[in-house]
Amino acid sequence: MNVMEAHGLRKTYEAEAAPVRALRGVDMAMDQGEFVAIMGPSGCGKSTLLNLVAGLDVPSEGEVVVAGEPLTGMDESALARMRRRHIGIVFQFFNLLEGMSVLENVTLPAIIAGAKSAPGVLSGGQRQRLAIARALANAPTLLLADEPTGALDSEGGREVLELFRRLHAGGQSILLVTHDEAVAAPATRVVRMRDGRILDEEVRSTGEASTELNATTLA
Repeated sequence: MNVMEAHGLRKTYEAEAAPVRALRGVDMAMDQGEFVAIMGPSGCGKSTLLNLVAGLDVPSEGEVVVAGEPLTGMDESALARMRRRHIGIVFQFFNLLEGMSVLENVTLPAIIAGAKSAPGVLSGGQRQRLAIARALANAPTLLLADEPTGALDSEGGREVLELFRRLHAGGQSILLVTHDEAVAAPATRVVRMRDGRILDEEVRSTGEASTELNATTLA
């Protein structure tokens, strides 16, 4: 079953100098349980594509379907409901609320132990793991990640990538955006983009044994 489909996606942003054509006709689909990495240089359109899949932006042309639901024509309320049911999002800079506790950020008490701490006392790797836990709180159909190790040191980055590996081994569908080959290494399929188009795709076998992910791993 496809968890995501993109058909003829085009996105143009109006600018003073000239329109910016961020996407120029993108078609792709993603199977349930796949781990797909979208790679390319800055400005190639990969983050724009992720935002369209998340329903955070709307295409100029084309259609996105998530878990069988076409996003075209949905109002903001419907898009919010779709995200709550099907989408978890992990950003580069965590997007945690410093005025709330770890527990309040995740809103699922069983996920994190010692959850009365404030996010500010956590390391970068811990903060990103918290952000991932929050994205998983509603058991999303599709987990989206935009440069999830970009704000981390090498140790924190390794921790987060290992967590993504284990999530995928447990059956989670993941769509990740990165410019870094090392970050794309756990993916089973790599889609390369340039100038708003898909250049090529590579199917990989990670050889990871399937393991069950316990929620306390995220603590």
